[in-house]
Amino acid sequence: MEEPLTITSERVDDIPVLLAQLERMGLATLLDVHFPTHGSWGGLSLGRTALVWLVHVLSQADHRLNQVQPWVERRRDTLGACLDQPVRALDVADDRLAAILEALSDDAHWAAFEGALTGRLLRVYDLATERVRLDTTTASGYWQVTPEGLFQFGHSKDYRPDLPQVKILLATLDPLALPLVTDIVSGERADDPLYLPAIARVRAGLGRTGLLYVGDCKMAALDTRAGIAAAGDYYLCPLPATQVPVADLDTWLAPVADGTQALSSIEREGADGVGVRLADGYEWSAVLTTIVDGRRVAWSERRLLVRSLAHAPAAETALRARLSKAQAALAPLATPPTRRRGRAGRDRATAAAAIVARYQMEGLLRLDWSDQVPVHLVPAWDGRPATVQTPCATPLPTLAVSVDEVALALAVRRLGWRVYVTNQPAAQLPLDRAVLAYRDEYLVERSFGRLKGQPLSLTPMYLTRDDHATGLIRFLSLALRALTLLEGVVRRRLADPAVPPLTGYYAGNPTRTTRRPTAERLLTAFQELTLIVLRTSTTLTRHLTPLSPLQQRLLILLDCPRDTYSRLTTLRGHPPSILSEPQVRGRVA
Repeated sequence: MEEPLTITSERVDDIPVLLAQLERMGLATLLDVHFPTHGSWGGLSLGRTALVWLVHVLSQADHRLNQVQPWVERRRDTLGACLDQPVRALDVADDRLAAILEALSDDAHWAAFEGALTGRLLRVYDLATERVRLDTTTASGYWQVTPEGLFQFGHSKDYRPDLPQVKILLATLDPLALPLVTDIVSGERADDPLYLPAIARVRAGLGRTGLLYVGDCKMAALDTRAGIAAAGDYYLCPLPATQVPVADLDTWLAPVADGTQALSSIEREGADGVGVRLADGYEWSAVLTTIVDGRRVAWSERRLLVRSLAHAPAAETALRARLSKAQAALAPLATPPTRRRGRAGRDRATAAAAIVARYQMEGLLRLDWSDQVPVHLVPAWDGRPATVQTPCATPLPTLAVSVDEVALALAVRRLGWRVYVTNQPAAQLPLDRAVLAYRDEYLVERSFGRLKGQPLSLTPMYLTRDDHATGLIRFLSLALRALTLLEGVVRRRLADPAVPPLTGYYAGNPTRTTRRPTAERLLTAFQELTLIVLRTSTTLTRHLTPLSPLQQRLLILLDCPRDTYSRLTTLRGHPPSILSEPQVRGRVA
C-alpha cells in the first residue's frame, strides 16, 4: 500500500528576518528576567510568546489579540524552526497575550526592563549617545471616561477634542530615532511636568551625563531648563511666545534693522552637494538663576535669534491675506446708516470688534467711529420720485476703517523670527548646527507616525482597560525599536561609499538605486517566500522558495545569520513524536 502523504504550505515571508532581529535585541531573555511568570505557565515563555506576537504585529500591521492565534496556527512549522522549539496555537491565546499586557503595565518592572534594554542595544549595535529628542503625542478613541482613568478629554494633537485620549511621551536617540523611554499618562495632563522624569530615566539608562536634549517650546519652562542644567546636561528648544514679549523681540531686532548687528548664514547641504541657505541669525548670552530642589542654580544660556527664509515670506503673505479678509468683512459695517439699513451703534461696534479679533488684526486696523444723523428714505411709488424726509432724532455712529501702516511694518518685520535657547557651549554646538539640530525634530515625529499609523496601528485601539492599554502602548514601543534598528543597520552599512547602493528595491524600476531604504519596504522585499512540508509516516521533506539576489543581499546588510532561512529545512523546531522515527530531508527548492 502507498503511504498517505500530507502536504502543507506556509507563508514564510519576513518572519525569519524579524525573529532574527528580535533575538539579536535580546528581548525574550530580558522580558523573562524582568517579568517572571507563575509556575503553571507552560509552552513558550512570556518572552518568546511576546516575540511571536511582535512578529505578527510587524508582519501583519495588526495588534488585535484575537488575530494572533489563527495566524500562528497556519505557520507552526516556520515559527518552530526559527525558535528551535515547538509552537502551539494555544501559546498565543487571548488570555496569554492579555497576561503579557498586564505584566508590561507594571511601572517599576517596566522601568527596570527598559533601562536594561537600552544598555543592551547600545552595546550590541554600537550606538553613539550624544543627542536625545523628546516629544509627546495623543491617541484618541471611543473610550469610557472615568474620574481617575487613563482616558480623559484634553488638548488633542489628533484634532479630535470631542474624544477621550491618552498621552504618550517618547525620548529617542539620534540619529536613528531609537526609542529610549516611553511614558504613558492620562489625556488631560500637561506636557511640561513630563520632561524631567523622562530625562532622568534616559540618564539612568545611558549611565552618563553631558547629553543634549532637544524638545519643542513646551520643554522651555524655566524649571525644566534649570533641572537639565543642574544635572550636567544640555538642552535646546525654542522659547514660546509667552516667554518672548513683543517689546523684547523689537529690542533684539532693532540692531538688525539699523544694520549694527551682522547676521550669520545658516546652510544645509542639498542633494546635489551644494549648500542651501535656510536662515539667518545671531546670538548672545545671558546668566540665569533659579531654585532647584531647594538650592540656587546659576548657569549661562545662549539665546539664538533666527529668521527662517522660507517661513518669513509665507507668513507675510498669510498676514496680508487676513488683513484683506478683515477689511472686506468690515466693509458692510462702514456703510452710512439709514433708518431702514442702520443698526444700533452698540451692535455694530460689537460686530466690528469680533471681526478684528477673528482675523487677529488687533493694533493693525484702526476703527474710527463718528456720529451721523440717519435719514429716512422714502422710496419711489405711484410715479413719484424717491425723497429724503426729516432726519431721525438719535444719531448713529459711522465706521471708518484704516490700516496702521507703522504697526503693519513692525508686524511684518517680526515675522519668521524665533528665539532658541541652549546651554551647550558654542564650541560644541555652533549657531548653524543648533538650528539644524532642531530642524531634525521630524525624526521623533516619524516615530509617532509609525506608532499611531502603519505598520503598528495603535489607533484604533480595541482595549478598554487602563492596564491593557498601557501595556499595549509599551509593547508597540518594542516593535518600534525593532523597526528603527532594522532600518538603521541597513542605512549605516549603505552610507559607506565603498558599499554599492541597493538596486532592485523599487517595484517597476529595477535600475533605481537608494542608500536610505525604509524598514517597511525592506520587509516587503521578503514577501512570497513559501515553505512546503511533505509528510508521510516515515519521511518529512521540506521545500523553501529560493531567495532572490535582493533578498540575499538584504540578509547580509541586516547582519542576519547565514542560516536565517535555510534552517527552515532542518530538524529543529519539531515535536519529538515527529522526529523520532521518520527520515527527514530538507532542501531549498
